[in-house]
Amino acid sequence: MIDLYTWKTPNGRKVSIMLEELGAPYTVHPVDIGANAQFAPDFLAISPNNKIPAIVDRDTGVSVFESGAILIYLAEKFNVALLPSEPAARAQALSWLFFQVGGVGPMFGQYGHFHVYAREDVPYAKKRYADETARLIGVMDKRLADAPYLAGDYSVADIASYAWTLWAFDRLAAEDGAFAADHAHVRDWLARIGERPAVQRGLAIPR
Repeated sequence: MIDLYTWKTPNGRKVSIMLEELGAPYTVHPVDIGANAQFAPDFLAISPNNKIPAIVDRDTGVSVFESGAILIYLAEKFNVALLPSEPAARAQALSWLFFQVGGVGPMFGQYGHFHVYAREDVPYAKKRYADETARLIGVMDKRLADAPYLAGDYSVADIASYAWTLWAFDRLAAEDGAFAADHAHVRDWLARIGERPAVQRGLAIPR
């Protein structure tokens, strides 16, 4: 049994989607970051950086924080198919997973911050992060022109990037009428993943 500590963010939804895809038993513990619940001492003991998501594996007593590390842990525990063991395929999946961890998450997050949540208008920051978000979606689009999923087959790489890209893609498309057509491979990838029942269930966590 997995204890999942999470909230309604793209990072949190990576792990709930993963758990649903695996069919793994888990219990949800909502951590309301709007109420600063992530700073509670009990949560700090699980997640030293005070960030969601985090998990505790009741079978082993192992706790894991940072979403990329959690996806790898769960793939290796429950289903290697989502993280291949064959070296070349594994390298592809890990490369695209860390593309999300190092690029998509931080850059899309800053795009969201300056365009939605910032209390003051900072045109330079808004343009910088919108441009970088569009660039990263362009990188994905080129890759998806050659394969149905980021690592070839559906994997942790797609699970990691999906919720972040869904939000950013829709916002950029609303601002630029040509964006969706210009990035049709990402658009179609989002549609393919969005049809998966496990993804739909995972997006609804926590309820």
